[in-house]
This record gives sequence, C-alpha cells and structure tokens, in this order.
Amino acid sequence: MTEAAKLIGAGLAVIGVAGSGAGIGLVFAALITGYARNPSLKQQLFAYAIMGFALSEAIALFALGLAFLILFT
Repeated sequence: MTEAAKLIGAGLAVIGVAGSGAGIGLVFAALITGYARNPSLKQQLFAYAIMGFALSEAIALFALGLAFLILFT
C-alpha cells in the first residue's frame, strides 16, 4: 500500500516538469517575437531569455528532485 502511495506521489510531483516545459517554450517564443520587433536589442533580449530559461528549468529540477525523494526514501 505504501509503495502505491509513493508511486502516485512521485507521479504528481513530476507534473511540475510539464509546466516547466511549457514555460520554457513561452520564454523562447517571447524571445523570437521580441527579436522580430526590434532586432537591435538582440543581446539584451537573449540575456533575459537565458535568465528566464534558467529559472524555469530550476523549477523542473526541484520537482524532479522531490519525485526522487518520494520514491527512494
């Protein structure tokens, strides 16, 4: 019974990874849109996009780490 609860909990914890994937897609879609509107801001927009990517990816890593903690403890 506890093994099933662990698997369900880990599956629910991994939902954050899907949300992070959508967030990363939105960050780079905004980068392309911003670059298309004003190409002279390429370097500044790219720096903001990398920062947004890193923050979104951090959420995915936290969710994945939580799922592993649920499974293996």
